[in-house]
Amino acid sequence: MKIGIGLPTSLAGTAGEDVVGWAVRAEEAGFSTLGTIDRLLHTSWEPLTTLAAAAAVTGRIGLATSILISPLRSNTALLAKQAATVDRLSGGRLTLGLAVGSRPDDFEAGQVEKTGRGARTGTQVTELRRHWADAQAGREPSVGPAPVRRNGPELILGGHSPAALRRAARLGDGWIGGGTGPVMFAQGAQSLRELWAEEGREGSPRLVALAYFALGEDATKHTEGYLRSYYRDAGPFVEHILRGAADSVGKLRGIVGKYTEAGCDELLLMPCSRDLDQVTAAAAVLGLLG
Repeated sequence: MKIGIGLPTSLAGTAGEDVVGWAVRAEEAGFSTLGTIDRLLHTSWEPLTTLAAAAAVTGRIGLATSILISPLRSNTALLAKQAATVDRLSGGRLTLGLAVGSRPDDFEAGQVEKTGRGARTGTQVTELRRHWADAQAGREPSVGPAPVRRNGPELILGGHSPAALRRAARLGDGWIGGGTGPVMFAQGAQSLRELWAEEGREGSPRLVALAYFALGEDATKHTEGYLRSYYRDAGPFVEHILRGAADSVGKLRGIVGKYTEAGCDELLLMPCSRDLDQVTAAAAVLGLLG
């Protein structure tokens, strides 16, 4: 299983130099991917803009929106252009993770209708691929630039509902489970594999997951503070998220082991502290530093 790490762009007080330094150190430490999460009404940074900056200071590490709330980007042609631009900047390193979003306040602030967002996301996936194919074929007029990767960036779709899993099996290159823990991930992954086969898809879907972490003396303080803020409107679900957060060396190793057993292809460790030493500490615990 590959191990990636999230950028600290949803943590209050993060500066540009923090993000650039984090990206450089994560690549040096041997992580597979840099991830970003997405909210509108939060201090979190815009994911594709952030990944463009990360692309400029790295040369190997993957870049992933994990995830991007695609219905909030109602201009799909513009989204296709933005994603293709990051893909070109990074030499084809972009994975575009998409999901429908759930927070009503994000949709209210974005003046986007929340109802019907699942169907609209499915349509967006089809339109994104059409725009990228037209650009790569050199058709005129088309929305450019042409992505580097054949058929465009890898598209990983999120969500745990039956409709979301079916959409991922039908339209995606794989599925990304949120930070809900390895048990729920394993259940979703098994459903996704079965639906993938029902859809007559060849090969195997790529399976990705998130896990929150912080290490060091104040690790529990950081995980409590950040996750209670980010999931402040999630009700009792925040307690489930907190129980699954890795706030010690032992818990981090245990969580990685459980996701490996669940058949996860790549686990993205999302930080609850913006201290740059978190990158090196996690890499050392997981043996990524060689």
